[in-house]
Amino acid sequence: MRIAVLANLVFIILGGCNAQSTNKGNDSLANGEKRIQWMSFTEAVEKNKTAPRKIFIDVYTEWCGWCKKMDKTTFVDSNVVNYMSQYFYAVKMDAESRDSVNFGDHTFTYLPDQKANELAISLLNGKMSYPTFVIMDENIKLLSPVAGYQTAPQIMPILKYFGDNIYLKQNWEEYSKTK
Repeated sequence: MRIAVLANLVFIILGGCNAQSTNKGNDSLANGEKRIQWMSFTEAVEKNKTAPRKIFIDVYTEWCGWCKKMDKTTFVDSNVVNYMSQYFYAVKMDAESRDSVNFGDHTFTYLPDQKANELAISLLNGKMSYPTFVIMDENIKLLSPVAGYQTAPQIMPILKYFGDNIYLKQNWEEYSKTK
């Protein structure tokens, strides 16, 4: 009995470790439609070294209902999938992950008193709201966190604003008036 419980616990833990990269190695659904190729932050940083792109980070929690809704609606929309696949490395980051993340000369760890990983806290500027996504440029510099549930029609102008480098020429207020 004890072995069965331990085996189930190991299965649950290993399953949880893989939850952040649900699409690895398979960027198509059963019906042939493309889907977002999610990766870890570390993988995106490594890929960015040889093929620079902006990085889109979906900061979520397991208990966040709106995060799950975005996964089921926004992040499967063909326009969102195609645009993100072309212009971004897409990262899923559980804000409450207890896994350490090495970046630069710092190791980001889980902070029990804040119930969040230091990297998520840093990316969200301490405003722990879910869902929030973060856009980073090709130099791994934070461009903007965007808090709240976004439908596909709501997120597309934001993706294009950063993906097409419009942010370098025009502020968001001016751009959003044209969309």
